[in-house]
Amino acid sequence: MNVLVSACLLGMNCRYDGDNNWEPALARIGERCHLVPVCPEVFGGLPTPREPSEIRQGKVYGRDGREVTVYFARGARETLKLARLFGCRTAILKERSPSCGSGQIYDGTFSGTRTQGDGITASLLKEHGIRVIGESKLESFLKELWEERT
Repeated sequence: MNVLVSACLLGMNCRYDGDNNWEPALARIGERCHLVPVCPEVFGGLPTPREPSEIRQGKVYGRDGREVTVYFARGARETLKLARLFGCRTAILKERSPSCGSGQIYDGTFSGTRTQGDGITASLLKEHGIRVIGESKLESFLKELWEERT
């Protein structure tokens, strides 16, 4: 099974601040699945490092006030292309990200306040029938994989 994964969760330094969000549990998932790394923000043309961004009223803004929705939308489309190319039915994406967040994102005030919602890429993938899970659900996903194979 092929699974899209936020590249930062795989230890790639592509976060807005040039760092990563390495998740060790992905190594165990990689024993059962082929992991396809994606960074929608980089795919959309944004540099690393870059200004942190949040969604406000359906658009994405950098902390500097610049609207960057076009980059996020382009990255989402490119990520969907990869999902289709590799036949991915599941994506493990970085929680709360304006690209990858699923179910909860930051509210656009850059105050650390969270609100219900999906990032631009997570939303597009869901619209096309791809299951999106965040890193806090890795253990339950791993359990599903082991139960499927036994």
